[in-house]
Amino acid sequence: MIRVLVVDDQPLFRTALAQLLATQPQITVVGEAANGQQALALAQQLHPDVILMDVQMPEMDGVEATRRISAQLPACRVIMLSTYDHDEYVLQGMRAGAVGYVLKDVTTQRLVEVLEAAMQGMAVLQPVIATKLVDFVRMAPSPSILPEARHHLPQMLGREVDILRLIAQGYSNQEIGDTLCFTEGTVKQYILIIRRKLEARDRAHAVMIARETGII
Repeated sequence: MIRVLVVDDQPLFRTALAQLLATQPQITVVGEAANGQQALALAQQLHPDVILMDVQMPEMDGVEATRRISAQLPACRVIMLSTYDHDEYVLQGMRAGAVGYVLKDVTTQRLVEVLEAAMQGMAVLQPVIATKLVDFVRMAPSPSILPEARHHLPQMLGREVDILRLIAQGYSNQEIGDTLCFTEGTVKQYILIIRRKLEARDRAHAVMIARETGII
């Protein structure tokens, strides 16, 4: 059972979404919040598995709430749920600790799949959002290697770098396996090792670290 907290400042949308999710047998809606401040308090009280977090809200926005929740409750997975697909919102949300970013026009079936994927430790992005993130990775100028990440570089093996590059291009685990002649299980093991080496929350965070440190 996936325990979900719904956070949105629009009462009609928030209630409708909570009621819709409550009809799914694998989901339990444990609470609703109207802003980031309430979300933080309820997260500390209820310890949900996943939080669906709006971006723009009064008192405390979704990005700041995500940053605080990720720091205080690392086991809680936050998915940004927004009307906007602006690059800055996507990047701010992911940097704050979100494991995914989904637009509000998502279908019910896809949203349930996103929640299930988050529970499995996967980053979850709609294609339009993934494209924006990949474009950022491709086009951002290469910065100097961050001092705190230098000790990671000698540890990265050739295949690990290959996998990071494919993740950055939007490849799924199955597609990475097909490209490198690995089983999907082997790819998952590689990604787990990569995340541990880079101290990354998820795939998307690993790509950001790899890009910022010059690994890819």
